[in-house]
Amino acid sequence: MSNESLANLLKEERRFAPPAALAEQANVTAEAYEQARADRLGFWAAQARRLTWHTEPTQTLDWSNPPFAKWFADGKLNVAYNCVDRHVENGLGDRVALHFEGEPGDTRSLTYAELQREVSKAANALTELGVRAGDRVAIYLPMIPEAVISMLACARIGAPHSLVFGGFSADALATRINDADARVVITADGGYRRGKPSALKPAVDEALTRPGTENVRSVLVVRRTGQEDIDWTEGRDVWWHDLVERQQDRHTPEAFDAEHPLFILYTSGTTGKPKGILHTTGGYLTQVSYTHHAVFDLKPESDVFWCTADVGWVTGHSYIVYGPLSNGATEVLYEGTPDTPHRGRWWEIVQKYGVTILYTAPTAIRAAMKWGDDIPAGFDLSSLRVLGSVGEPINPEAWIWYREHIGAGTTPVVDTWWQTETGGMMISPLPGVTETKPGSAQVPLPGIAATVVDDDANEVPDGAGGYLVLTEPWPAMLRTIWGDDQRFLDTYWSRFEGRYFAGDGAKKDDDGDIWLLGRVDDVMLVSGHNISTTEVESALVSHPRVAEAAVVGATDPQTTQAICAFVILRGDTNGADAEEAGLVEELRAHVGKQLGPIAKPKRVLPVAELPKTRSGKIMRRLLRDVAENRTLGDVTTLTDSSVMDLIQAKLPAAPGED
Repeated sequence: MSNESLANLLKEERRFAPPAALAEQANVTAEAYEQARADRLGFWAAQARRLTWHTEPTQTLDWSNPPFAKWFADGKLNVAYNCVDRHVENGLGDRVALHFEGEPGDTRSLTYAELQREVSKAANALTELGVRAGDRVAIYLPMIPEAVISMLACARIGAPHSLVFGGFSADALATRINDADARVVITADGGYRRGKPSALKPAVDEALTRPGTENVRSVLVVRRTGQEDIDWTEGRDVWWHDLVERQQDRHTPEAFDAEHPLFILYTSGTTGKPKGILHTTGGYLTQVSYTHHAVFDLKPESDVFWCTADVGWVTGHSYIVYGPLSNGATEVLYEGTPDTPHRGRWWEIVQKYGVTILYTAPTAIRAAMKWGDDIPAGFDLSSLRVLGSVGEPINPEAWIWYREHIGAGTTPVVDTWWQTETGGMMISPLPGVTETKPGSAQVPLPGIAATVVDDDANEVPDGAGGYLVLTEPWPAMLRTIWGDDQRFLDTYWSRFEGRYFAGDGAKKDDDGDIWLLGRVDDVMLVSGHNISTTEVESALVSHPRVAEAAVVGATDPQTTQAICAFVILRGDTNGADAEEAGLVEELRAHVGKQLGPIAKPKRVLPVAELPKTRSGKIMRRLLRDVAENRTLGDVTTLTDSSVMDLIQAKLPAAPGED
């Protein structure tokens, strides 16, 4: 597609009707919206019956103590049974559950029968390590089958898991182990990243030297890379192949209450301390199973599904593990990056496994656009029938390119909005129903109540913008912040009474469809991941040369937002001296070590002063104006408005990305 054609397409606000063949055979039709509007709780009760319950629930929602919801509270079930065993019992044991593709090119496929045996052995191993229902298990693994097996094994024995993204630092890992009071950590010697082994075990060893991690009694280690130089603590560390492989491959799953905790997943908060988002069992599995079935129009007997996210993020929980496997899907699990060993690796995988449904992030789509149309054109992508987008608002240009160059100009694109806190998809087109618009998530899914309000909580008219809120409870909603009910109330329910505030800005178009505009709080959205400005500021001031720091997210065409840091240095070092001495790069590396590479600032600017109001509040709005090279907004509330002139004068050109 030429640039002129693309410009015309966007200018015309083109809409795309569902392919006729897909619409005729769609899992979900327009009637679902009517059914949910007529009886929202009855609709969700019907979706819960898609699962297998040990004790069928008689109550759908207990909202007697809002915002603390209970869904299907008198029901009992086991998540792992629903994701594995029932498919085997239904004669699907020979169906492939996971096609694993390692970055070096090694492969492994697990059928549902094989997955059942592996999960059973892992559950027996955790039991041998003393893990009981209710105990927390931290998981710090690369994208390998053992990550999925570990999650399901925890669910099988009722031990809530806390997955930590493998790119996080030892300090970030320690914080999460400590807050969850984990008793066992599951990790690996390392994983493969950009063509070489990347160690993980040393970060665990370092994390377990931090105060508050003393209750970890065992570290279960998968041998993935065969790195020889890892430390070993006798009596604590045990190899997966020594412990798990000798276990019996049968295990009887126990039924747990629908409100039994399933997992804790940490996400950045505006205070700097990560929030432990708690999800429970029955409601969560109901919604992720239904939305995976509906939004992707999954036909498990013929589809091959691939979600490119990491299991360390909520997308990996809901749409790599629990949603797809509860539906008996066959899916791809890929360990590495999209450009290793070449920039066509993803499209090579689509071609190899005949992927029919692809779910990825706008950041990855924009990277593929930048690499060139000729790369995906060199592979057979004709198997693809549904494309999905997740993690951040997708710009119309990327949406169009995705449909045109990956979907051959005919494959529907479902742009999904949801969060760690919502557990499952909330706003999305349905591929067999919705006339899609490039760049818009469009409408709440059946059974979901969402709208856009102004500062006074009034719903805005079509064509206006404001804040995205959810007005009714939903099955997969977070139950609280682990160990901190008050923070749960303050963070999500205090801004608009009786409504969940998502922290995102949004607008309605003239048709009433919803367009997401990004974060409105002190959380930055970088490549689909929430990163707290406070966390990055805290990491910077922990460096002995930094006296004060202010961090903002600036618009970035590749990553949605780029982290920009303004720092006041100790002593008499100025910006030029800091650049020359390599201090700026040292500070960027310091943040990367403290929080992980994803949080490394793209730009660090040493300044003499920061813009502050007379009450001492840093005016980050003005720093964002500077970082984005915009005309400064109102500076009359500043103690010294000349500070901004000095900052602007010293603003250097942006460095290249790592």
